[in-house]
Amino acid sequence: MAQLLDDKDIDNALEGLDGWSRSGSSIIRTLALRSFPDAIALVDRVAETAEQRNHHPDIDIRWRKVTFACSTHALGGVTQLDLDLARTINELAEEQASS
Repeated sequence: MAQLLDDKDIDNALEGLDGWSRSGSSIIRTLALRSFPDAIALVDRVAETAEQRNHHPDIDIRWRKVTFACSTHALGGVTQLDLDLARTINELAEEQASS
């Protein structure tokens, strides 16, 4: 099972995660997409990945802005699972922007 990361490990990891920051017991990123359909398409791609991994972010959609919050709820904080998912979200967002 995943283990909670300490503050130093989270801060170090965030230095390499473009656009992500800490908010309480989660890491978050808000992305502005070109359109509402683009925002929904990104959410759909993230949902597929999250379902495969059985690790799901909290997602807030506001028109063309999408906020992802990653936290391992069962442990009450950030684990390596969250950092890995954040990296994947960044990759999917880059692919979405270039399509």
